[in-house]
Amino acid sequence: MPRVVSLFLPRWPTDRFRRRRKSGDAAPPPETPLVLIGRDGRRRVVLAADAAAYAAGLRIGMPASKAQALVPGLVVHDAEPDADEMALERLALWALRRYSPIAAADPPNGLVIDTTGADHLHGGEAAMLAQMADRLGASGLTARAAVADTWGAAHALARFGRQQTLVVPSGETAEAILPLPVAALRLPAVTIDSLRRLGFETIADLAGTPRASLALRFGPEPGRRLDQAFGRVSEPIEPIRAEEIVEVRRNFAEPIGAAETIARYTGKLVAELCAELETLGLGARRLDFLFFLVDNRIEAIRVSTATPVRDTKRLTRLLTDKIETIDPGFGIELMRLAATVAEPLHAKQTISSLAEAPEADVSDVIDILANRVGEDRLYRFAPVQSDVPERSVQRIAPMAPDTGEGWPGHWPRPSRLLPRPEQIETVALLPDHPPVTFTWRGVRRRVKRADGPERVFGEWWKRDAELVAVRDYFQVEDENGERYWVYRAGDGEDAATGSHKWFLHGIFG
Repeated sequence: MPRVVSLFLPRWPTDRFRRRRKSGDAAPPPETPLVLIGRDGRRRVVLAADAAAYAAGLRIGMPASKAQALVPGLVVHDAEPDADEMALERLALWALRRYSPIAAADPPNGLVIDTTGADHLHGGEAAMLAQMADRLGASGLTARAAVADTWGAAHALARFGRQQTLVVPSGETAEAILPLPVAALRLPAVTIDSLRRLGFETIADLAGTPRASLALRFGPEPGRRLDQAFGRVSEPIEPIRAEEIVEVRRNFAEPIGAAETIARYTGKLVAELCAELETLGLGARRLDFLFFLVDNRIEAIRVSTATPVRDTKRLTRLLTDKIETIDPGFGIELMRLAATVAEPLHAKQTISSLAEAPEADVSDVIDILANRVGEDRLYRFAPVQSDVPERSVQRIAPMAPDTGEGWPGHWPRPSRLLPRPEQIETVALLPDHPPVTFTWRGVRRRVKRADGPERVFGEWWKRDAELVAVRDYFQVEDENGERYWVYRAGDGEDAATGSHKWFLHGIFG
């Protein structure tokens, strides 16, 4: 089942105005009402208003002179609809690169994104919508978002739903949109006014009316919008494309659908794309592969690479691994492959002499794993300059350059460090003896061997509470040969250095 996200930017013109002038003196403070005006025939009217202006009683379509009379100190600027449209297209490119290969502007104040099969890369649909709203909010843009089975339903719920972000479970689209007003159907304003005068208030009212009488009075548009919202008629999204994106395509006189045929043409398109990239001195970091189907649907797959790549076999393998997710339906009539993210790629010498061993290249393996489980789930550990164990390591991208720090070698460290130290019950002599026995997670263990203590001092320059804090770490081995890393909070003598409670922090082996 397709899944479509609609992003609604209710204050897009005024939010963009404030963002554009944020660094200058022309940007009014947020609490100052702001309107953007333009001409409607001979009149100058309000075309956009921010939240403060709405709170002051100003509305779209109000004469500019009346707005200024009602709100003293109102900030008035000319609207820039062309600039708003161009900025919306740039925002759509951001969505395309970050969330899905199928994204487009939904003028005048929204985006539409086909996220079918992509939500798991962002923690699920609810987390993905929250992330979108938060990112846009951090940029000064008011945003609402909804995801549903159809573009029409998601568009309606983003604008007329009660929540800022709304996830409609698959198959429940009709129930979600029936209570919404008829204005949610993207009909012309004249049609909406006529429907209201006849008593049609909600989509449910309209959906229950015989289609013939509806078409006789208002033409085919209300019926078409209903069918699109309910998913009876497909509504393809034409993805936005930037001129700088390297792209190749293949049209078919006769639609194709066999897996081996799709794989064969995939290899041909990758070869063409790599040739274009080589001409430009670029390597692909992300490929978007779009399949335009006979039944007016678009299927898409996306693969990413850890480093710039233009190796034909490698890119073909990444794409063919995902071809099985494509449903060709009645056939594919157009295939389009684009390097939506590309970076400079230069040849480099792998070894300087015959006696030197070549450096291992694991980027191919990383690419395969990342495109199967998600690149955000892959990482490696890197050392951090800190004596406190939980601060001495960080997660970095698999192919990230070395941090320049070295791993401590004076004391062994456990292979597994617990997310948080867990308190244990012990029998131990103070001040510097290891435990004789300890109980962890309900199991009592007798210590057979121990080594320590290794004293770790708190980082007083980071937290005042660590000014005199001390930990004494011990490596202990129980009767079963299991080895653990435990510590006592405090030096065993001065209560100011810690609670003298024992904790298990890591496991060896």
